[in-house]
Amino acid sequence: MPSLKDLKTRIGSVKSTRKITKAMQMVAAAKLRRAQDAAESARPYAERMNAVMSGLAASATGSANAPRLLIGTGSDKVHLVVVMTAERGLCGGFNSTIVRLAKLRIQALTAAGKTVKILTVGRKGRDQMRREFGQMFVGHVDLSDVKRLCYANAQDIARDILSRFDAGEFDVATIFYNRFQTVMSQVPTAHQIIPAVFDEPGTDATSTLYEYEPTEGEILTELLPRGVATQIFTALLENAASEQGARMSAMDSATRNADDMIDKLTIEYNRSRQAAITKELIEIISGAEAL
Repeated sequence: MPSLKDLKTRIGSVKSTRKITKAMQMVAAAKLRRAQDAAESARPYAERMNAVMSGLAASATGSANAPRLLIGTGSDKVHLVVVMTAERGLCGGFNSTIVRLAKLRIQALTAAGKTVKILTVGRKGRDQMRREFGQMFVGHVDLSDVKRLCYANAQDIARDILSRFDAGEFDVATIFYNRFQTVMSQVPTAHQIIPAVFDEPGTDATSTLYEYEPTEGEILTELLPRGVATQIFTALLENAASEQGARMSAMDSATRNADDMIDKLTIEYNRSRQAAITKELIEIISGAEAL
């Protein structure tokens, strides 16, 4: 049985940990509000961009001057997997769910005889994946010094990916990230960005006919690189909101567990203290009777 001093030390240690987890929970809650607003504000623009380019792509597909970002290279032998995770931990299963989804895709592609290259955004994804797939790594993007994500960060990543595509380093690129739903729910998502894949537009988008000047292919040549950057920026914002939501939930659970542990240790401390007092009383009474 632990001594009273040991129990008192453990209670003090758990109380200090609870203060840290509670503080981290409050910080995550404050950051979540801003990150959630940014992610939700970016969705209408991304959805509208998707609708416009979907209509353009439907007209341009099959034409002789269709851009390579739309129709691809004509092959799917080399895949670039872009894994977007957090720079820090203590956010529950946020990073692990993204990595798990990416690993399943990599294993499926490898089993099909495809060549896989990995580009990581975020230290946690790199640390988890390089143990098993270190030979496939072609690059890493460090955002640890970025306090607030902006479109320029997405442009830098998009510029790197597009330059690799232009150099013929891969045929298909897919990004992996968590889409924010609620504080308790983040959905691991895989989205192909090269060749461009668009969601089906709504009925309001298909009911209107547009005439484009210049041609659809020329417009897409300008819009598609921006579309890649927009999709990456959306993924970064969704990831940021998901990370803070997962961290808030994880720290709340840790605080509750610390409270339960403190209660149990306090009960054990009181029992041990009472047993020690009872033992001393028995010794005193026994000594008095012996006299």
